[in-house]
Amino acid sequence: MVARKRLKSVTTAIILYALAALMIGYFGVNAFTGNRGLKARHALDLQTEELTTEIVRLKAERAQWQRRVALLRSDRIDPDMLDERARALLDYAGPRDIILAVTPR
Repeated sequence: MVARKRLKSVTTAIILYALAALMIGYFGVNAFTGNRGLKARHALDLQTEELTTEIVRLKAERAQWQRRVALLRSDRIDPDMLDERARALLDYAGPRDIILAVTPR
């Protein structure tokens, strides 16, 4: 009778420890690989870094285009910019321009 009670208490303790270990293991694995785990956080950090560099590049490109547009405004047209755009749109070359004809091989 005493041996049976002791066996039952030992078995109960082992089962409880095993359940606790399984729960800790489950939460530990999810903390590492889950939707909001460490791997997901690392992936989000990498994506944030890539998007930040893209934003910086796009802001620089936008500033460049804003400078070019400002030169073409009607109240203060830059003569060089106007000449460049007219030649590009009309395929025109000035009398003092040097033209190189490149033929494919």
